[in-house]
Amino acid sequence: MTKQNQKHILRFSRLNRILHVVMIISFITLAITGMILKFSYTPWSFFLAHFFGGFESAGLAHRFAAILMTAVFFTHLIDLYLRKKNEFGSWKKMLSGSHTMVFTKKDWHDLRDSIKWFLGKAPRPQYGRWTYWEKFDYFAVFWGMIVIGSTGMTLWFPEFFTLFFPGWIINVATIIHSDEALLATGFIFTIHFFNTHLRPEKFPMDIVIFTGNMTLDEFKEDRPAEYEELVKNGELEKLFVEPYPPIVISAIKFFGWTALSIGFSIIIWIIYAMIFTYK
Repeated sequence: MTKQNQKHILRFSRLNRILHVVMIISFITLAITGMILKFSYTPWSFFLAHFFGGFESAGLAHRFAAILMTAVFFTHLIDLYLRKKNEFGSWKKMLSGSHTMVFTKKDWHDLRDSIKWFLGKAPRPQYGRWTYWEKFDYFAVFWGMIVIGSTGMTLWFPEFFTLFFPGWIINVATIIHSDEALLATGFIFTIHFFNTHLRPEKFPMDIVIFTGNMTLDEFKEDRPAEYEELVKNGELEKLFVEPYPPIVISAIKFFGWTALSIGFSIIIWIIYAMIFTYK
């Protein structure tokens, strides 16, 4: 039976999918333009800067992508507030339930059992709505928005911020912004890419964040604890949706492969710069 003929389960809302796509576009733009400026002395940086119309134009694209990323972040926060208000009623219920993005005791148990599973000492953990590595990725965005975002704003508007802080804060902001951005880029295009797309059960690409759904068989295998909870509560059938036609899936995969290719290319460029031309 092909995937088109199987039952599909809704995993992500339309808003979450749109926000993720915009985040991908903005992050890749930030990564490329940021690395162009950080490694401006490398041959590949000159080539890419020419593509953007020069280093100054790359800086403008960098700032525009930062605005997009900030818009995604605050839209998500508003969506969280509305979900708390309409679905849960209180922050306590939202943050303590089985669908919480906050780390719980189960996540630590899943981490321990995952290591045992990797070593062949235990069966695969019964993952629920969110895994521990997804929660880590989620809160990494908050860390990045605070640290990278605040230092980026300081560098964007130095005259304003030096009204309140000494001038040396610009030098500190430059170092923090540059190094944290390099760390974030390296993490997303290696660890995150592996956890999301290159794991054996998902290789070569997991498109659920783009389609918003997955087959029932995949869902049972991937999130057995959530599946059992939905069956127990009689809510599974409410999540059945129609799959996208093949032409849409092909377009989604094209976008996904483009993002993956750019991400891996950036990692290669960074490694080249760090090893052979770092100044």
